[in-house]
Amino acid sequence: MTDSTEPTTGRSDKGVHRKAGRAKGEHTRTSKGGSKGVHRRRFLGGMAGAAGLAAVAAAGTTFSLLTDAKGNKAGAATSTATLTVPDLLEGTTSDSVTTFTLEARTGTHEVISGVTSSTMGYNQDFLGPTLKWTNGNEVVLNITNDIGEDTTVHFHGAHVPPKMDGGPQVAFADGETWSPTFTVKDQATTLWYHPHALGTTAKQAVHGLAGMIIVEDSTDASAALPGDYGVDDIPLIFQSLAVDTDGDIKYEAAGYRLSTTAFPLLLNGTNVDDTTLTFTATRTRTRFRALNASPSDIITIQRGDGGTLTQISTDQGYLTEATEVTTIRLVAGARAEFVMDLSADATLQAVVTTGWIRGGSGTYDVLAVTASGTDTPADLPSTLNTIDRYDTGDFTARTITLGQNGATMLINGSAGTTMAAMAMISTTVGAKEIWTIQNATQLEHSFHLHDVPYQLISVNGEKPTGVQLGWYDTYEVVGGGSIEIAMEFTDFSDDTYMYMLHCHLLQHEDEGMMASLMVTES
Repeated sequence: MTDSTEPTTGRSDKGVHRKAGRAKGEHTRTSKGGSKGVHRRRFLGGMAGAAGLAAVAAAGTTFSLLTDAKGNKAGAATSTATLTVPDLLEGTTSDSVTTFTLEARTGTHEVISGVTSSTMGYNQDFLGPTLKWTNGNEVVLNITNDIGEDTTVHFHGAHVPPKMDGGPQVAFADGETWSPTFTVKDQATTLWYHPHALGTTAKQAVHGLAGMIIVEDSTDASAALPGDYGVDDIPLIFQSLAVDTDGDIKYEAAGYRLSTTAFPLLLNGTNVDDTTLTFTATRTRTRFRALNASPSDIITIQRGDGGTLTQISTDQGYLTEATEVTTIRLVAGARAEFVMDLSADATLQAVVTTGWIRGGSGTYDVLAVTASGTDTPADLPSTLNTIDRYDTGDFTARTITLGQNGATMLINGSAGTTMAAMAMISTTVGAKEIWTIQNATQLEHSFHLHDVPYQLISVNGEKPTGVQLGWYDTYEVVGGGSIEIAMEFTDFSDDTYMYMLHCHLLQHEDEGMMASLMVTES
């Protein structure tokens, strides 16, 4: 392992696991709504980070355009379908500990309509159920691996001990069960779970190993916001995938370049290329939790009528106040929450922008929402959260360089394809740091930090404004650009197990753009 800061020895010991005995699954609950709506698709030319790239170009920095993989194309929906709301997995609670049982398994699913694809999922053939955690509660997750190869399960965005984080060091084999246990320290937010083993993250995630986590808390803001899962609290899991005409899901460069490869967009597991998804809002105010679970492409959410969305949360919790926005841009791995007060029908659109060598592009009418609520919701709270902005004057400064050598991706000059080879950042509990994430490539990157949230200090030399003043764990770094982020390391330390920092374009992660983070006692 390449030490980027100070001498620290990291070992790649695997976490404790056991051979699997079949555990009984928990009860699940599904809520759905539906109505007919209008759907159309308009393909646009793709460009990585248009707004950010403009800023970078103005500064005279090299950047790259990511072009539309399919060209301009128009089509009309040929069918309608009710939005599928992922099952809510009900854990079993005993002695104040809630236990969830997950099985990573293989299956089949129609990623392209009428064509069967080999897939993976948690407790089902594709994707996984939604988990609901409560701040302050202890949880146990019994996760069995039945996919035929090593895997891990990372709780993306969760503040948990490194041994429970689901990084590469705790990969467990087919037939084994991993049982992480921890107290939920996160405030109300939207997280997600997905694999994180070395070299196989993209493969396993694109085949369907992904699910949402909802964290609840007892704050006044949470009490004032919609929270009835599947009724007025709706998950939206976006996946821009690569699939050939035989249904084979691609995750490597060669597969993406094939002329037979298409780039469908899925919402909650349903292909929306030619299908209108519909949802009937039975309450006037509806909360949507958006997750970009794509391996590389960028998803921008907007209203079809050009109206505003009321954003209430970024990756890591509530904004200081509800904020009116016209678009919500999510790089791979990012999340956001917004509410809509629906006095009339509305359509949500997703604009897909290529993030890698090829990918999806275009504007999709992804969800036609029928307004049927007759209630009058109270005004949203004037304050949702208190966010004390860091004074970074005495913070420890570091530079993290995202680089490449041909098809090999690097962090601080090292390719993190093995635990021994990757660069390592060493810090201590209580440390306050400011990092400059410098993109020395012409490629799009999505920078994700495990363990703690961060604040944006600058984006391509500009001070953050609006929703950029919230908390993040995943943020866009355009070709030739940079971001400055600040964070404080709290609670957890370990001399053996490490967190990760990496590009969340999953192919870049697997190609080496990952480093380790060792947090020890001060």
